[in-house]
Formats: sequence, structure tokens, C-alpha cells
Amino acid sequence: MKLETIRDLYVEELKDLYDAENQITKALPKMAKAASATELKSAFEQHLKQTEGQVTRLERIFQKLEESPGGKKCKGVAGLLAEGEELIKEDAEPEVRDAGLIAAAQKVEHYEMAGYGTVRAYAQLLGEKEAAQLLQQTLDEEGETDKKLTALAESKINKRAA
Repeated sequence: MKLETIRDLYVEELKDLYDAENQITKALPKMAKAASATELKSAFEQHLKQTEGQVTRLERIFQKLEESPGGKKCKGVAGLLAEGEELIKEDAEPEVRDAGLIAAAQKVEHYEMAGYGTVRAYAQLLGEKEAAQLLQQTLDEEGETDKKLTALAESKINKRAA
């Protein structure tokens, strides 16, 4: 697809995020299974439910735009998730693996926050008020997840790994 307008770019970035979220829904159960700390397993399971809602929001936006969400591979998240897969396969102490899982998850969260901030700005520019609100809701959730992971790492997981 040739990108001629900001709307074209907006749709392409939304497709990237849609693929990213679908990749993440497949990765989170693996991360939860690999986590040894109950609190971390729970955080990944909660985020899976949240991510499924984020996919639904993106589908609403695509429906309103009369665009298909498919057709784009998010290489950025694919790479970050591949790094997480490598960590899961490492011969690591459970507490150290948990600390690494948090680091891997936060890399993904930061990618998503950058992406959602961008598409929210495009939606605002294009007068897509409902989409901008939905995207802000997801951006807020991603930020909260990042904060929860930081708190979990700093209060428990990293200390156990040390």
C-alpha cells in the first residue's frame, strides 16, 4: 500500500498494533506458565484479558473506518517476543527468570505505548473522536500495566532474584 495521506499511515499503524496485540495474546499464556511467582503469573493472566479487550477495540475502529485489520506483520513485537521466548528456554533460576520476564514484558509495553500514543494523535488530527478515546483507553491500560510490572519488580521479584 502506498502511503499518500496521514489516514493511510494511521491505518497502517493500526494494522501493526492489531497484529502486535494478536501476537501478545499468544505469548502471554506462555509467559504466565514460565513465571514462578504467583503474583507475576496473575499479572500476565490479567493482562491477557485486558489485551483481548484491546483487540476488540481495534476491531471497532477498523469497522468504523471500513478497513480490514489484517495484512501487516508487526516485526517489532515479533522480535521482542522472540527475545522473551529465548529467556524462557534459558537455564535460569526461577527468580532470575521472573525478573527477566518482567523486563521482556516491559519492552513490549513500551513499544505498545509508543504506538498507541502515535495513532491516538493521528485519530485526533483526523477528527476520529471515538477512536481517539478508545486508543487513549488502551494507552492508559498499557501504562498501568507497565507501572504494575515495575512495582512488582521493585518490591519483590528483583529482590528475590538478587
